[in-house]
Amino acid sequence: MRTIARKLEMRTKDLLRLNPDIGRKPQANTVIVIPNNKLNFTEDTSQKEAIVVSSDNEEEVLKNKKEELEKNFVTYEVKQGDAFYSLTRFYNVSQEELIRLNPSLLDGLKAGQLIKIKSRQEGDAIDNSIYQDSIVENTSLKVALLLPFKTNKYDTIASSEIFTKSKLANIVTDVYLGAEIAIDSLTKQGVSIELSVFDTERNSTKIDSILIANDLNENDVIIGPLYSEEATVVASNLEIPVVFPLYSKNQSTFSSGNLITTSPETTTFREELIGFLKDSITNQNIILVSDGEAASDFSSRHIKQSLEAHDSVTTVHVVKPKDGYIARERFTDVFKPDIFNWVVIASDNNVIVADAINSANSLSDSLSMRVFSFNKGVAYDKIDNFKLAKLNYTYVSDEFVDEASPSTQLFNTQYLKKNNALPSFYATKAFDITYDILMRLASGDDLKATFQKGASYRVETKFDYLNTPTGLSENKGAFIVRYNKDLSLTRLK
Repeated sequence: MRTIARKLEMRTKDLLRLNPDIGRKPQANTVIVIPNNKLNFTEDTSQKEAIVVSSDNEEEVLKNKKEELEKNFVTYEVKQGDAFYSLTRFYNVSQEELIRLNPSLLDGLKAGQLIKIKSRQEGDAIDNSIYQDSIVENTSLKVALLLPFKTNKYDTIASSEIFTKSKLANIVTDVYLGAEIAIDSLTKQGVSIELSVFDTERNSTKIDSILIANDLNENDVIIGPLYSEEATVVASNLEIPVVFPLYSKNQSTFSSGNLITTSPETTTFREELIGFLKDSITNQNIILVSDGEAASDFSSRHIKQSLEAHDSVTTVHVVKPKDGYIARERFTDVFKPDIFNWVVIASDNNVIVADAINSANSLSDSLSMRVFSFNKGVAYDKIDNFKLAKLNYTYVSDEFVDEASPSTQLFNTQYLKKNNALPSFYATKAFDITYDILMRLASGDDLKATFQKGASYRVETKFDYLNTPTGLSENKGAFIVRYNKDLSLTRLK
C-alpha cells in the first residue's frame, strides 16, 4: 500500500483509511478505493497489485462500504481515543477476533477506520455506536441527591443497630457511597461538582417541603428519589432531568418527559432472550414453563408465538402447574431423548421455578438439557448453584461484572481505600449511574442529546437509552449471561 500511495502521490495512512479491511500488503486482484482526483495513476496491468475503484469523495466511499459490509457484519467506525479494551468489552469480542476480521488492525486502531466487529445475526442493531466520553474545559455541574436517610428516626440509634436491622439503611448508604466515588473520580478529571444532598425521609410531606424550600431547578440533574411515587412528584414539579436509580414495577407508568429510568423493563429482558434464542436455535426441543398466572401466561404466549415463527421451530410445548405444582412426569411427557431440550422458564414463582429446575436436573444425566429465563429473580437464589451450572442456566441481566477488567479493579480499589470495604451491588450500581450521567453532562451537550450518540458500559452496567414518545428516557442495556460448570459466569451477549 505504501508503494501504491507513493505512485498516487498521497499519504499511506489516507489510503489505508479508505480501505480499512485491506492490509498493508494486498493480494493480487484486490479491489481498493482511491479518491477520484488520483485516476491518472496507470501501470502495466500484468504487474498490477490492485484494481483501483474511484469515488468523487471519501465520505461517499465510506458510506457505501459501510452499507455493503452491514449486510453481513456488525461494523464500527473508529473514533479518536478508541482503544481495543473499550471495543472488546463493549461488543464482547476478543482483540484476536477483531484482528482476524480486520488484518489492518495489526498496525493498531486509527480514527476513521471502518472495521468489522462480528458476523451479523438476526436482530443485531445497525446502530452500534459507543458513547465517547469527553469533558469540556472548566466544566462545572450542580447535582442534587435525594435519598431516604431517615435521620429523623436514626439520629439517636447506634449505627450497629441501624445497619443490622434496616435493609433500607444499608441500601441508601451504599448508594450514597457509590455516588460519592463517581463524583470524586470526575472531580479528579477536572469537573467542578457542587453536590447537594437531601434526606427525603419516607413521606410525601417531606418531598413537598424540599420542593418548596429549595429551587431544585438550579441544578443540572437530580439523582433520586428511590421510590417511584416520589420520583413522579419531583419530576412533575421540575424541568431538569430526574434520574430514577433503582428498578420499580411501577416505572412503566412514568410519563414525565424529564424522567430517566436506569433499569430496563421486564419486557426488555424478555425481548433480549427471545432474540438470543432465535439466533441460537438449530434443532432443539423447546419447553416453556408458565405458572398459570396472567403475566406468566402472557409472556409464554408471546415467546411461543415468536419462536414458532422461526424456520427451525415447529412446536413449542407449554407446561403449566396442576394443583399448585408441576410433577416430574409432566416434563418427561414433552422431553425428547434424541435432541437438545431447552427449558424456558417464564415465571418467578418459587415452587414452579424449583419444580422446573429439579426435574430438568434429575433428567440431565440421560437427556441433553439447558435452562433459560428472562429474569433471574429471587426464586433462583433458593436454588443450588451447582444445579444451575449443570444445566448451563442462561438468563438476561442488567449487570455483568468482569472482575479482571481495569475499570472494575480501579473502582474496587478506590472504594476499598475510602470505605475499608468492597462495594456492594447498590454501591456499584450507584457509581455507574452517577458517573455515566455526570460524564455525559460534562460534555457540554444536552443530556438527552448524548443518549443519541451511543451506548456506554461502565463497571457493571450498560446504558443504552431510548427516548419514548412521552419523552421519558429508558435504559435498554442488558446482557445475556450463562452459568459455567465451575460456577463462573460468561457473558454471551
